[in-house]
Formats: sequence, C-alpha cells, structure tokens
Amino acid sequence: MTSYRDVSLWFDQLAEPLVPRAPLSGDLDVDVAIIGAGFTGLWTAYYLQQLDPDLRVVVLEKEIAGFGASGRNGGWCSALYPVPIENLVREAGREAALAQYAAMRGAVTEVEQVAVREGIDADVARGGTVVLARSAAQLERARAEHAEAVEFGLDGDLLDAEQARKRLNATDVCGGTYTPHCAVVQPAKYVRALAALVEQRGARVFELTPVTGVEAHAVHTAGGTVRAGTVVRATEGYTSQLPGHRRMVAPVYSLVVATEPLSDAFWNEIGLAERETFSDYRHLIIYGQRSADGRLVFGGRGAPYHLGSRIKPDYDRVPKVFDALEQTLHELFPATRSARISHRWGGPLGIARDWHASVGLDRATGLAWAGGYVGDGVSTTNLAGRTLADLITGRTSELTTLPWVGHRSRSWEPEPLRWVGANLGLSAMTWADSAEQRSGRPSQLASTVNRLIGR
Repeated sequence: MTSYRDVSLWFDQLAEPLVPRAPLSGDLDVDVAIIGAGFTGLWTAYYLQQLDPDLRVVVLEKEIAGFGASGRNGGWCSALYPVPIENLVREAGREAALAQYAAMRGAVTEVEQVAVREGIDADVARGGTVVLARSAAQLERARAEHAEAVEFGLDGDLLDAEQARKRLNATDVCGGTYTPHCAVVQPAKYVRALAALVEQRGARVFELTPVTGVEAHAVHTAGGTVRAGTVVRATEGYTSQLPGHRRMVAPVYSLVVATEPLSDAFWNEIGLAERETFSDYRHLIIYGQRSADGRLVFGGRGAPYHLGSRIKPDYDRVPKVFDALEQTLHELFPATRSARISHRWGGPLGIARDWHASVGLDRATGLAWAGGYVGDGVSTTNLAGRTLADLITGRTSELTTLPWVGHRSRSWEPEPLRWVGANLGLSAMTWADSAEQRSGRPSQLASTVNRLIGR
C-alpha cells in the first residue's frame, strides 16, 4: 500500500482525511485496555460506555481504526455463525444452541439500530441473503440446509429456479435458499464512525501503537505500558502477531474485487433489487453484494495460508486469485465482462482450530478475548462487544450464558503441519468443486475434509 486509501474500496470511499491519531507516549493506568481498533474493540468500548460512562477505556491500534478485517470485508452483516447448529446442539444442548443463533439474528438488528440511533451513515440496507444452487449437487446441499433450518425453527425459504433467478439472475441457476437475516453495510464508514464516537465519549484511542507484549493486567508497547483492570484482546486475524499467540488463531486470507458502478439496465437484468447479499453452494466460498453506488463487490477464498501464520502487505493482493475471482464473476454474470474492475484488495480473517468463535474473560488475570469469526464478524463483533461489556462490568445477562462464552479452542498444530493441512484443505475444496462440476454428484472428499475440521 502507498496510503490507507489503498486498504479497500471502502477506505477509498471515505470522505474524511485518513490521518492517524497520535501514538501512545508514556505509561497509563486505566480500567480497560483494548488491543485492536476494529469492530470487536470499538463495540466493546461503545457498550462499556453505555453501562458505565465513568470507566477509563483505552484502545491501542497498530495502524489506524478499521485497518484490519473491519475495513476490508465484503460488507455483509449476517447472522451466520461458524459452528453448524447440529454441532452446537451436540456440544451445548438444543436450548443453548438456539439461543446462540437467536443472538446472532439479534446482532444484525442491533447493528442496524445503532446506525439509526447514532446517526451513522454507513449505507446500511437489509435485503437478506440469497444462496444459489447451480448444479444438482449444490441443489442437494440447499435442500439439506433448508431441512435443517426447518428442524430447528430457523427462518429461511427454499427457492425453485424461477424464485432464485428473480432475486439473482445468474447463469445455470436451478434453485437456492433465502434468509432475511443479513444486511449490507459500508464497513469502513461504520467502524470509523464508531472510533470517533467512543473517543467523543471519553475513550482514548491511540493509533500507530503496536503491542509488544501482553500479561495479566498490563499491555506493553514501544511508547509505554498500559496497566488495566481488564485487558481485551480484539485482534482477530492479527492475533498470531502477538507474542505467545502464534498458534491460537490462523490468519486465512480472503480477497475481493469490485467493479465500477454498473448501469440501471445491468441491475434490472441481474436483480439484487433489495441489495441482497449472495453466494452459492460451492465448497470454496464466494460472496458478493450490490453496493450503495451500484458496484458489484465480489470476494472469495483461494489465497494460500502462509507458513508460520505470517502476515504481510504483499499477501493482500495475489494476482492469480484476483484473476480467478474475476473469471468466476464473469461466469456468473457474463455482462460483467465489459465492466472495469476498479478495486482489488484482501486481508486476513481469523479461524480457530475447531472453527468456533468465542468470547470470554479470565477474572484471575483480567485477560479478556473475542474472535475466531471465520469471516462473518460484522455482526458477531457486535454480539462480542455487548457480551464483553457485561462480563467486564460483572453483569449476568442472557448474553453471558451463551455457549460461546468461555469456549477455549485448542491450539493449531505446529509448523509445518499447520501449513500442510491448511493448504491441502484449500486444494481439496477446489478439486471437489471441479469434480462436482464434471460429475454432477456431491463430493465425498469435501465431506471428509469438513468432518476432519469439525464442520
């Protein structure tokens, strides 16, 4: 990058000058020190201020607010939770699992309502999500997912080909599913507004302040040490860069492209009239949306995991992955072949070894955490922030009894096993999609990989 505007389309659209706040210079004593000025950290500060305006809150950020996944994601605010509900039922029981999923749906609503309540102009629109089935194998998965939703009383519709094409007129559509529990947002606008808001209400936000060490009740930086009653780790995909945390969360890259604004004629043909987010039932995840200014924003997995959980700016842009995304975009919507790609970007997201998002507080050490959102953090961070605020202030609530609270994922395997396993899984899912396209039958390899990783 040559400037912070190069982080993503979302950062490039910001009207504000992207001038970093001053870094920490000197030691501090506070009530709560938060590492990371993304959605997790800023939602935590926001709700702490709601519960106790007198708390001394500090947020420490290596770059600028929203620099990580919060300002680079695909703009989905969804109720998706990384642990399948059947798995969560086996782990925590039906009642607890349903409460977790209900809390996720509530988080989407809360993000919408905060934007209205606080006057945050972040292009929020609730159009739901349409997931297309574009082969017999994908249609089988769509039907299975809908049957599971019916079994557990979750909202969602099974769509026939005509109904699916009415929402999104892609090629080869034979059906799909729809859920209303998703909104689109301009995430950089939202996260930057949150940073300004918590600062106005008394929190101190220090940017260009990398953390060099964390221990009970203390955070060390090059500019000074912050001593705190509670230290919150809100670093998501960048967690591996903290000393002692390399195997806790694997940083997996997701890349995104965006077209120039497209014509009304294009959108009349393609759909997304309600600004639905969209995906399909392939194994290697893709995701997209219609932006407020009429762009088609399209992303997906496919970038490799890097040995030792390394994170570098060079990894944000992988030409062959961008080429593959653009090819997939053209296959879905041939009319995009003539459209210019205006932005290409990417960044790491956080995945725990058991693909289980979690939030918690160790009262003995004062160390709190949240993360492992597997790419669906815009809403999950809100739930995490409210939950952490309750835990830190000692409130017992419906949120503090959810099954993700206090969950401890095991560490990822040491290298090079972690590198081999992660990239073999990526290759397997790519191969499985190709095999299904050739045979029309569900891939047994993909099912085996999903069982191995606990999906």
